[in-house]
Amino acid sequence: MTATSETLNHDNAHLKVLGSGLLGLILTIGIARFCYTTLLPAMQLEAGLSDLAGGYLATVNYIGYMCGAVMAATISSLQIKDFLYRAGLIAAIVTTAGMALTDNIWLWAALRFVAGISSATGMLISAGLIMNWLMRHGHRSELGIHYAGAGLGIIVSGIAAEAMFGYLDWREQWLAVGLLGIVVAIPAWRWLPRPDSSHQTTSGQQLQDNPPSRRWFILLSIMYFCAGYGYVIGATFLVAIVEAVPSLQGQGQMVWIAVGLGLVPGAILWDRVARQLGELNALLAAFVLQTIGIILPVMSDNFGLVLFSAFLFGGSFIGIVSLVLAMAGRFYPTKPAKLMGKLTLMYGIAQIGAPAIAGIIADRGGSYADSLYIAAAVSVVGGIMILIMQATKRRERT
Repeated sequence: MTATSETLNHDNAHLKVLGSGLLGLILTIGIARFCYTTLLPAMQLEAGLSDLAGGYLATVNYIGYMCGAVMAATISSLQIKDFLYRAGLIAAIVTTAGMALTDNIWLWAALRFVAGISSATGMLISAGLIMNWLMRHGHRSELGIHYAGAGLGIIVSGIAAEAMFGYLDWREQWLAVGLLGIVVAIPAWRWLPRPDSSHQTTSGQQLQDNPPSRRWFILLSIMYFCAGYGYVIGATFLVAIVEAVPSLQGQGQMVWIAVGLGLVPGAILWDRVARQLGELNALLAAFVLQTIGIILPVMSDNFGLVLFSAFLFGGSFIGIVSLVLAMAGRFYPTKPAKLMGKLTLMYGIAQIGAPAIAGIIADRGGSYADSLYIAAAVSVVGGIMILIMQATKRRERT
């Protein structure tokens, strides 16, 4: 074999590993998680699912995701994590197709719970496995291409719902996306190599964990909590706010797809920004853009501007997630998903509390739009945490 062909095989392996993560996220996030968002109207119209029950199912799904994050934070063995990720791919297909096979609310809840766990295996556990492989084989320890799968997953869920509307009933729609999941799962499974548990790179260098100081970790956790608060308010209420504007009614799905369209290039481009500006400067820029993306929809009812804000929101929030989790993985190269899971719990705590606060505000005479102002303010606090982290880093170096 020539040097050129060896290089090509090396590069192909790198792309296939990243591609496995991207496809895994399309399945575990786009299909297993977000197809519920897009198929919910059909379930309410045809299966009699109430608003209250629909909300409970969404909550159960997120509880499952949080349980998956706890697994990622507590399990160290790469072999066990590899097993859990592959089980998560199977679970994503089974829980998606299974939604069509019953109309029992308790069975739906069980399926949404397991689907939430599978989402965590794709978002966190596979990211840790991929990060470990990249560092072990001398590649850039960046996860932008991996997390672009979340954006593609949102696009897939939105397009699938639009394509099936009026042609398939709610059961057939769930079965159709379940079949699509099988197609996606095959390369996602095959392209990810089994993990190597040794603490050496392929060039013989030792992989060593380099944890941050306690103060820096606390600041990082607060910053990521703020990111989660800003994300969940925008992601949960953006479509509802758009549909509440008379001139924009019926455009909610287009806005949702615009979020996904921003996610795909954003996840990749932020890696390049971080190379040029440094991780913390890139994170600060992403927080600024997320704040703008959150606040624009309440400042104008221009459809073009609302689409732009959704695109900006999608591209910035995934940049924050990708940069923070990649940073966490580099602190612990022997077990990257461990710190990723802990940080995700902070992100998740914000996602549990923020919608409840938004609901209280709306119920007491405000509106969901008021919650966007609060989310923007919390995002500003997250940016301030980054400035303090930069100062702390300089102080620790000296």
